[in-house]
Amino acid sequence: MTFSKLLLGRRLANREGEERKIGAFEGVPAMGLDGLGSSSYGPEAALAILAVTGAAGLTALGPIMAAIVALLFILYLSYRQTIAAYPSNGGAFTVARENLGTNASLVAAAALMIDYVLNVAVGISAGVGALTSALPSLHGYTLPLCLGILALLTLINLRGTLDAGRVFALPTYLFLASFAVLLGLGLFRVLGGEVEPVIAPPPLRPASEPLGWWLILHAFASGCTAMTGVEAVSNGMGAFRDPAVKYGRRTLAVICASLGLLLAGIATLATTYGIGAMDQTEEGYQSVLSQLAAAVVGHGWLYYTAIGSLLCVLALSADTSFTGFPRLCRTVAEDGFLPRAFAVAGRRLVFSVGILYLAATAGLLLILFGGITERLIPLFAIGAFLTFTLSQAGMVVHWRREASREDAERSSHKTRLIINATGAVTTGIALTIILVAKFSDGAWITLIAVPVTIGALTLVRRYYDRMEAQQRAVGPLKLVERNPPVVIVATAGRSRLSDEALRFAVDLSPDVMAVHLTSLEGENDRDKVNALRESWRNDVQVPAEAAGLLPPRLMVLPATYRRVEQPVLQLIDEMRPKMPGRRVAILIPELIKRHWYQHLLHTHRARRLRARLLSRGDPDIVVISIPWDPEPEVQRRRRRRNRLGL
Repeated sequence: MTFSKLLLGRRLANREGEERKIGAFEGVPAMGLDGLGSSSYGPEAALAILAVTGAAGLTALGPIMAAIVALLFILYLSYRQTIAAYPSNGGAFTVARENLGTNASLVAAAALMIDYVLNVAVGISAGVGALTSALPSLHGYTLPLCLGILALLTLINLRGTLDAGRVFALPTYLFLASFAVLLGLGLFRVLGGEVEPVIAPPPLRPASEPLGWWLILHAFASGCTAMTGVEAVSNGMGAFRDPAVKYGRRTLAVICASLGLLLAGIATLATTYGIGAMDQTEEGYQSVLSQLAAAVVGHGWLYYTAIGSLLCVLALSADTSFTGFPRLCRTVAEDGFLPRAFAVAGRRLVFSVGILYLAATAGLLLILFGGITERLIPLFAIGAFLTFTLSQAGMVVHWRREASREDAERSSHKTRLIINATGAVTTGIALTIILVAKFSDGAWITLIAVPVTIGALTLVRRYYDRMEAQQRAVGPLKLVERNPPVVIVATAGRSRLSDEALRFAVDLSPDVMAVHLTSLEGENDRDKVNALRESWRNDVQVPAEAAGLLPPRLMVLPATYRRVEQPVLQLIDEMRPKMPGRRVAILIPELIKRHWYQHLLHTHRARRLRARLLSRGDPDIVVISIPWDPEPEVQRRRRRRNRLGL
């Protein structure tokens, strides 16, 4: 078994694609971890803004979370319709492209791509923050822990969406169950009049500012990070098995309902127990949910179960991006705005290039910001709410178009239009608040990053358009009489490798020349050249003449600087004026290297020569590789049988 097979699993065939699709059970872990995990850092981000008001800030947390839950409900209704209207891929890019035009779709794509990268960085850093809350001794290892979790997520997702959904199902449902018990127990005690915490949370910071509308709006903007990830289901509809709409809607309902209940419960208990946000950079940091769990049940087994599951969900919440980002990139690449490699499925039928690119950019963000959640939060949510707004605006146009086509269903389309219009207006207002409130905190970076990303996408499309125009065939194939090419065989001497190339060369043209390079500086080199010439006469020229063929010529060229490329290029330049209208075909024999150590034990002159010849871009120079496998056929068959387990 090879290392890649052990690590990533066997290569999957195209026909297995349908079997690798997911249902609602796998869909919640695969696409809902971002939304569920944001229930931790959303309220905490709001409380971090309200901290300067002391205890007064807690009175505003409930109304802020209520507004966010109401907005979440509107988004649920809106995306439920989007899923039905675009059952194969209802992402903001597709909806905007179909209804608002190319420019709007590029804005949606850029914003969503940036938001997916930020989600990975924020989710992992928040997960490590939860871990260091429970185990303060690990605080100094925040960044290495973040990068280690990122590497693990990347590896699991390279194995496939189905594998990731199943692997992450246990921590996801354990998180939901443990916090349902914990929040339910806490609310039961509060409703029964028992408001004393089991373990009192750290005291709130003293008030340094009064509670005003600006702080409330700022806290609302930060708390809106709790809704990121809601769009993941519509972006990843292609991952669901048939009937995709049913499984997509079930997944969306579970995610939104769970998130809404979590936000409401957290806001109620945090207000009751006087829980505020602490500085993550300081020793002894505890997350809001860690303080809340300790206040309800103390530091018993339920605390560690809940916090352990929270750690897993937060750290793994990046999996939502690993599910949605590669599929978004595939759609964008199919439209020509990203390199085509993003649209190619890898060995496990996932889009590996998108996964690796996401991991690399998120890793860079974690390194730049030291793995600290509070430093990343100001950049977050802008992309999500921008795509929310564009998607809902696009759906308004969609329903208007559908209503004009189908008079019988005009009333139902009107209802759907009103729902999506409400979603567009509310998310647009929220986006404006977020932009204004977070601008000075770092949101301006996202505002710069979106146009830069759009510019990069546009340049990629222009390149592909230019290449397509240049390559487009016009008229019938032109077939004119052409002389056979002059064939040059690059050879290091007589060998089975060079003989294979010579046999192919005489099939192509009667005009064949073998080129051998030598330093010609020592007596030993001269003896080798003389021996090669004698062998050539006896073993190449004589058999060729006996077969009625024009014998291949041998040309020995001096390699003064020990490089094979320059003498061959100089020979071609000298030959071209003497043979106008004829092509030159350079045959390069290459040894097949099946083992890693062979790459260390052999030179790479053939590769360098091929690269140099191709870089000239001369249409009259053709480069042909002649592979030769040193392993006998019997040995190859035996090894193939061993790999297949036969």
